Amino acid sequence: MNSRNWVKFFLRTLLLGGIVTVITGIFVSFEEYKGYIANLEFLEILVAVAWLFVLGLLFSVISQMGFLAYLMIHRLGLELFRSLWNGVQFVLIAFVFFDLIYFRYRAFAEPGDSVLPYFLIALFILLIGIVVAYVKSQQSNKKAFIPALFFMMVITTIEWVPVLQHNDPNWLHLMLYPLLICNTYQLLTLQKYNLRSQQERIAKQETKAITQ
Repeated sequence: MNSRNWVKFFLRTLLLGGIVTVITGIFVSFEEYKGYIANLEFLEILVAVAWLFVLGLLFSVISQMGFLAYLMIHRLGLELFRSLWNGVQFVLIAFVFFDLIYFRYRAFAEPGDSVLPYFLIALFILLIGIVVAYVKSQQSNKKAFIPALFFMMVITTIEWVPVLQHNDPNWLHLMLYPLLICNTYQLLTLQKYNLRSQQERIAKQETKAITQ
């Protein structure tokens, strides 16, 4: 990817993170915002939205750092494990899915609490990952399914760790949805930006050859 397309890729992902966080934050704290509107406290609304947008930019940067780390890990995994790499990724996906349920339940559940909420949120991430991985495999090839699912399940969970440690429901939702959407966007559009960069490089070479 050339520098111009990388800047576009970065900025669009950044903007996406900000917008999604604002929308998520309004839904998560809807009663609070409804109170602001009822009392005509528009300055408070503006400040809260601006804070959410800046927070979303941070979430987007975390997502992009995770994506870069994933690309490096994937390349390293192919070098080390070769044909076994998909199997290793599948085991890690299963391990993270189990951890999201069992260890969170052990750490945060009160006596008598159901394990269902912990299971549902892990299942939600897995299902989103499966859908995105399927789209990615249709976009490129079937071998892309497991790596894409690994990114959506494992890397997203690692990016989500800062709020997982505190288990605040509002923060869990506030960070999760921007991460999922930013990660999905990066995974599904990277190929388009790479192709565009390649086409621009070829066009530049052809133009240079003509002018010489």
